[in-house]
Amino acid sequence: MLMKNISKNEAHSLIVDILTKQGTLLNSAQCVADALISADIDGHAGHGISRVLAYAACVKVKKVNGKAQAKIVDRTSSALRIDAEDGFAFPALSLAITELCKMTPKSGIAAVSIFNSHHFGSAGYHVEQLAKQGYVALLFGNAPKAMSPWGGKKALFGTNPIAFAAPRKSHDPLVIDMSLSKVARGNVILAKQKNESIPEGWALDKHGKATTNPDEAIEGSMLPMGEAKGASLALMIEILAAALTASNFGFEASSFIDDKGKPSKVGQLLIAFDVNFFSQGTFLDRIEELINEMLQQEGVRLPGSKRLDSRRKSKDTLCISSKLYDDIKAMIKE
Repeated sequence: MLMKNISKNEAHSLIVDILTKQGTLLNSAQCVADALISADIDGHAGHGISRVLAYAACVKVKKVNGKAQAKIVDRTSSALRIDAEDGFAFPALSLAITELCKMTPKSGIAAVSIFNSHHFGSAGYHVEQLAKQGYVALLFGNAPKAMSPWGGKKALFGTNPIAFAAPRKSHDPLVIDMSLSKVARGNVILAKQKNESIPEGWALDKHGKATTNPDEAIEGSMLPMGEAKGASLALMIEILAAALTASNFGFEASSFIDDKGKPSKVGQLLIAFDVNFFSQGTFLDRIEELINEMLQQEGVRLPGSKRLDSRRKSKDTLCISSKLYDDIKAMIKE
């Protein structure tokens, strides 16, 4: 497949142009562009610019509300609810992060639930922003059905990402970001775009049989990481991100990857902890002791190391398929 290198600035312009052309507010389009580019720079192409054609198609048919302006609808001193108004999740999460930075120092812990939401991309992107402000953060989000309960064959849960971030003294935050399927479904979508097969062990077809065909995987179900334990964690996140936020469960939500159906209306739950309050000021020293102990063992790498390596090597340049580039350009000109 032919590939093309483009600068971070050009990628940002392409994303903003294609989304605003379909009716997205400029500030929302910029928020989406920042998140997608960050994912590509960090080596998470399945959550990067490869998503923008589907995003734009959803705005065009109003499956995603391009005119949405995320708003706070209820709050206490340490918790609030945000209505994403069927728009992109990124502006709602940006608002959540801003509010958490105000609330958490006063209460020690604060939480934000988001409803009427959509795909939120790389989960680590959001918690890292809180960790850079000195907070420990957790993010839970559900997604359209892609994974069956353990022992079943029919997709019911989403891949349901979970992300954690912790600040460090003189280093980038420690970020742990994982979907509860063996791999994020975005990797299957990326393989489909590149006309490539997927490895065995990623997914089942609609008949419950192992497949290496990305189209069959999308029609079927992803396999959970850790088998029954991963499926149980996916259930937990359905409860935290959907039931607790009054959002659609995965089996009720329409797909993120096409423009068919009604708005997805999934949910996210974001929690921040004041490390100084809980640790009495010892957290930053203690986490370094733990990490140093880990790294004394040969072969140990911290979670997120590949992401940081990719970020350093990128030189603010993205490598995308020439076809994707041409398709974006063509949709902008329509």
